[in-house]
Amino acid sequence: MAFHHVALATPDIEATHRFYTEAMGFHLVKAVVAPTPEGGWAKHVFYDTGGGGMIAFWDLHVEALPTVRGAISRDLGLPEWVNHLAFDAPDHESFAASLKRWAALGLDVFDIDHEFCRSIYTVDPTGTLVEWCHDLRSLTDAERQRADAVILLTEPDRFDDEPKVEFIPGDPLLRPEWATRNHVR
Repeated sequence: MAFHHVALATPDIEATHRFYTEAMGFHLVKAVVAPTPEGGWAKHVFYDTGGGGMIAFWDLHVEALPTVRGAISRDLGLPEWVNHLAFDAPDHESFAASLKRWAALGLDVFDIDHEFCRSIYTVDPTGTLVEWCHDLRSLTDAERQRADAVILLTEPDRFDDEPKVEFIPGDPLLRPEWATRNHVR
């Protein structure tokens, strides 16, 4: 069963909106403004990610809640690459268009060939790692069997091959102000 939507809080709805519309190419399709149980109010905004899925963001205006920071890994003390958002690029053309769009915005990009899929990664204005992933082939029965064999291991029996990684630095002169407003590395 597919996700209907994933919802995250953002400290900067304007920068988040600009990133997910301009850098990701998503369309704002719904916004709900309502009071919250803790007092105050919130906006809950939804973006069509294609393929029937959505991503949503909370713009919270609630004094009783802690300040929203937004980076879903770093704010938990984890490296940026652990918790991240991965979106499907269904074909090579859409994958290439996403890479081109990010380059035009001056965003730093990691291009990683995982062998079964290829991914490009950048960071949204809140510091959350965002990925476009394009499947290069179907997974095999042997890979499924390997997954079943290792899921409950407490120590690795072997390591898989390292993926091929390329860093593509963005041009800071092209980078819009909203792209780095809240981003702290």
